Amino acid sequence: MDVTTLYSIGELSRRTGLSVRTIRFYSDSGVVAPTTRSPAGYRLYDLDALLRLELLRTLRELGMDLATIRRVLDRELSMAEVAAAQADAIGVQIQVLQRRRSVLRAVARCGSGPEETTLMHRLTQLSGEERRRLIDDFIDNTFGTTDADPAAVAMVRAATPDLPDDPSSEQVAAWVELAELIGDEDFRARMRRTAGHQAAGRTLDIENEAGEELMDFARRTVSEAMESGIDPLSDKGAAVADDLVHRFAEVLARTPDAGFRDWMAQRFEEAHDPRVDRYWRLVWIVNGWQVVPSLIPVYPWLVQALRRERDA
Repeated sequence: MDVTTLYSIGELSRRTGLSVRTIRFYSDSGVVAPTTRSPAGYRLYDLDALLRLELLRTLRELGMDLATIRRVLDRELSMAEVAAAQADAIGVQIQVLQRRRSVLRAVARCGSGPEETTLMHRLTQLSGEERRRLIDDFIDNTFGTTDADPAAVAMVRAATPDLPDDPSSEQVAAWVELAELIGDEDFRARMRRTAGHQAAGRTLDIENEAGEELMDFARRTVSEAMESGIDPLSDKGAAVADDLVHRFAEVLARTPDAGFRDWMAQRFEEAHDPRVDRYWRLVWIVNGWQVVPSLIPVYPWLVQALRRERDA
């Protein structure tokens, strides 16, 4: 290409793919000024103007604003500085879009209504600092007493849920459920009651009284029921519970009646409350930790089965 060649706006339009109107706007704005004018007063542009216009088009397609582009073209800003800043901005936009996508997928998967969708969107829009403050407030309000078990507090803080920048729909749904759960005062009372047992790893009184053999049998039986997908509130679940009630009653020299069933449920509930165990499962999901079936407590299932008749 001859460096002395001059181009009209129409020729620039054909070479760059930009409309004549757009080129005229850039020219009037002084971003790509004409090199000279023809005797008839038409604007003419040289090779430098053509290259400047092509760079402008590229930067606009990358989402850069016109004011920044002008500073780049005038060499007030380096291309590297602008590219780095633009990449960071795009990264933030991508995170926002990814989170919106996750929320929409969670809504589609869970069949959420308008109110739940609004709540889900609002909770996932919280910054990382705001989410951590939400959990810190929960821990402080739950264990903020002088007699709080330090080991229990440390255990809960060590497993702080942290929603990733690009969460899955399952993680979004888990985070929303978790946020609602920790705001419930009844749940906080349950967490206070059971966390100490869990942190210390202490055995329950009923475990000591029943003996190792019966407890091993009970854990194995309930684990098999859980792995088989048996609902603790179903007839099959009731049959498992009835068998265990009679075995425990025989070992403990008690009568296997409704009062004994309720006594068993209370004793097993001391360290493994269903809502507290749900909290830990949600934490695993939000943090992307692998849920190991063998580590899922069996006592909540047994407690539900034992209370089936009373709750029916």
